[in-house]
Amino acid sequence: MQTLNGRLALITGGSSGIGLALAHQLLAEGTRIALLARDAQKLDQARERLLTAFPQGDVSLWRADVANASQVTAVLQSLLEQLGPPDLVVNSAGVARPGRFEELPLDVFDQMIAVNYLGTVYVTKALVPAMIERGSGYVVNISSVAGFLNIYGYTAYGASKFAVRGFSDALRMELKPRGIGVSLVFPPDTDTPQLAYENQFKPEVTRALAGNAGILSPDAVAKEIIRGIRRGTYLILPGFETKVIYLLSRVLGAGINPILDAMVRRALQKSRANQDLHRS
Repeated sequence: MQTLNGRLALITGGSSGIGLALAHQLLAEGTRIALLARDAQKLDQARERLLTAFPQGDVSLWRADVANASQVTAVLQSLLEQLGPPDLVVNSAGVARPGRFEELPLDVFDQMIAVNYLGTVYVTKALVPAMIERGSGYVVNISSVAGFLNIYGYTAYGASKFAVRGFSDALRMELKPRGIGVSLVFPPDTDTPQLAYENQFKPEVTRALAGNAGILSPDAVAKEIIRGIRRGTYLILPGFETKVIYLLSRVLGAGINPILDAMVRRALQKSRANQDLHRS
């Protein structure tokens, strides 16, 4: 998709984080923006921020919980009737709740699948038929580094992001002959409100492992996503560290496990040493 000026982009999770950064950069390109999120107050605040930066911008708000299939279908049907099919759909809504497997409640697993995976499916399902009928469009699904290399503490979150990857792999093959592009994004930790929430629950081992991918700004991630959309790139890997980790995981395959195991052992030893120090 070379031209973004005048196009319509629907961004889920667009009231904060990567979604809001994308909306800001797309508005600068002359793109019309439709933000979808569940919190009406945050949506209003996001629109105010965007229009302060771009007073002539076109920003519409759509309130829905992406984990609620009937709600998503109804709201996006209204969008189709009022605005027509989006040229670009960005599935950015997501939530992360790390923790050791034995300590995570089952409802956390349900939530990760409902929001991160099924939320992506519901939104795409509601809009792709109209895009197919038109014969053009572009879908961007945001996974995570944990969506290709899962680690300690992410049994719930990483599994849901692997599901996004599997969905996107098949979706790309199905939609390409219909004139619709698909990109899959694997961002590392990104400086967003979601990361601040997530950090409350990260085991020390998870902090040690996840920190190796670096922390990017939402603007940096958004910039790479837009570059990938322009080029029609399927796999978008924001940040140098992410590219290196992806390459290593592909080259080493299961051979990367001893490296990760050694990192876990060191992190556990450090954690125990810190606990002993506090007790003494």
